[in-house]
Amino acid sequence: MSKSQAFKEWFDESFPIDLNLLKEISSEPIPNHLKRWWYAIGGTPLYLFVIQAITGIVLTFYYVPHPAEAFESVVRITTEIRFGWFIRSVHKWSAHLMVLTLMLHMMRVFFTSAYRRPREFNWMIGVGILVTTLGFGFTGYSLIYEQISYWAAVVGTNVAEATPLIGEMIARFIRGGEEISDNTLTRFFVLHIGVLPTAMVMLLGLHVVQIRLHGVTKMRFEGDNQPAVQMSLSVSAPVTPLSPESGQPSTGNEEERAKEESFPFFPDHFYTEVIVGLTLTFILTILALIYPAHMGDPANPLVTPEHIKPEWFFYATFRWLKLTSLTVGVMGTMVFLGMLLFWPFIDRIFMKKFPGKDISFWIGVVGFFVFLIFTVWEALV
Repeated sequence: MSKSQAFKEWFDESFPIDLNLLKEISSEPIPNHLKRWWYAIGGTPLYLFVIQAITGIVLTFYYVPHPAEAFESVVRITTEIRFGWFIRSVHKWSAHLMVLTLMLHMMRVFFTSAYRRPREFNWMIGVGILVTTLGFGFTGYSLIYEQISYWAAVVGTNVAEATPLIGEMIARFIRGGEEISDNTLTRFFVLHIGVLPTAMVMLLGLHVVQIRLHGVTKMRFEGDNQPAVQMSLSVSAPVTPLSPESGQPSTGNEEERAKEESFPFFPDHFYTEVIVGLTLTFILTILALIYPAHMGDPANPLVTPEHIKPEWFFYATFRWLKLTSLTVGVMGTMVFLGMLLFWPFIDRIFMKKFPGKDISFWIGVVGFFVFLIFTVWEALV
């Protein structure tokens, strides 16, 4: 027996991988509507999270999570460490793009009603991913420990403290005491590099498992050439093809029809994802080169800045808090998050009360424009 054959036998024995199973997974059919790239944006946040993880690990080697040295360590990364400014800039811009693409993906899922049965739980996981991503944004922004980010952390913990019943406990846990102190930065650091990444990996794993179990929602569009038994629908009304799983009788032509309505994962969709990844890498590189991450003034707990600004994805919430009292603002935000989390079940009530009216779609339109107006309003003030 040659050495290559002996190595192959050892490898097969050590890693008993079923190649037929891998081949079956790689040939999974993808619905035709995913040829439209804006419907295939779900993998983009995952790619950006990987970029975040890689650049974040590199930055962790040089960052010092202590109030006396945090700001100077970020300055050192930006000005002294070879390519440190570039890695930090890519980390910053990938965070912004991750929030943006995640919001766009959730909007696509919402407006195409892809959260409906049996995918309610996956929508709830997606909301958890969104909240975790925003937690990354808040803690990461505060770690820079410059004047604006420091006072944004002060405002953020004060907002958390206004939460009814459990607010004081949450604020005390985040701050590591009654007020912002040395412990606060340490806790933000632990949350940013330990707790939140762990939660994100678990949520992403559950999200992928749910997609594998239920598949991708198939949609029909007006103008598509579909059989008469499968009605042509608008973008806001997706439908899963008739199959035994949906309780409808199958026909002899169903398998052929399913093939016509899908394309193979490999190599077609795989190459699409590769192209999207390369495009995102190019965009991140350009943004990092043209708009590199900069440094503000170091944090000064004794001087309150005239204008405190959070990151852009908190603008709408910040404007809402300014228009209301702190308690009302926090309660309103909690109600919104609760409705977003349980929207698939709220949508069922609308469907029963107002059949065929598509109330959820128009509520989503109103919600989007309110969010957009509040965000632009806060950005221009």
